[in-house]
Amino acid sequence: METIVVGIDVSKDKLDIAVRPSGEVFSPRRDAVSLDALIAHLAPVAHEAVAVEATGGFETVAVASLASAGLPVVVVNPAQVRAFAQALGKRAKTDPIDAMVIARRAAAAAAACRETSAEEHRVSAEGAGKGTLCGR
Repeated sequence: METIVVGIDVSKDKLDIAVRPSGEVFSPRRDAVSLDALIAHLAPVAHEAVAVEATGGFETVAVASLASAGLPVVVVNPAQVRAFAQALGKRAKTDPIDAMVIARRAAAAAAACRETSAEEHRVSAEGAGKGTLCGR
């Protein structure tokens, strides 16, 4: 059975989502209805990680919702994602490409990423304004 990893690039109005190894890419709105639909889409499939790039707070609700649904959410450092993309030779920077790079980075560093619960993320977000970062 192949390991399935999801990468999510979060922006103000939408989520760009990439699923590895299938290559599925889609971009729902960043709202409650779309988050519920995303959870319903991802929940039936076994995942190694659902990696969300830290974006200065835009990721907070998505991370808490995904973690509350029992998905193995990790929040990844954007500088590390960018460095990983450069190491892969990915010079283009679009949201769908970023989502795929996030998924690839999470797959490559699954052992270094620690799962975060919704409560841990909420406390972290309230306290320091930052999510739990992979490989800090």
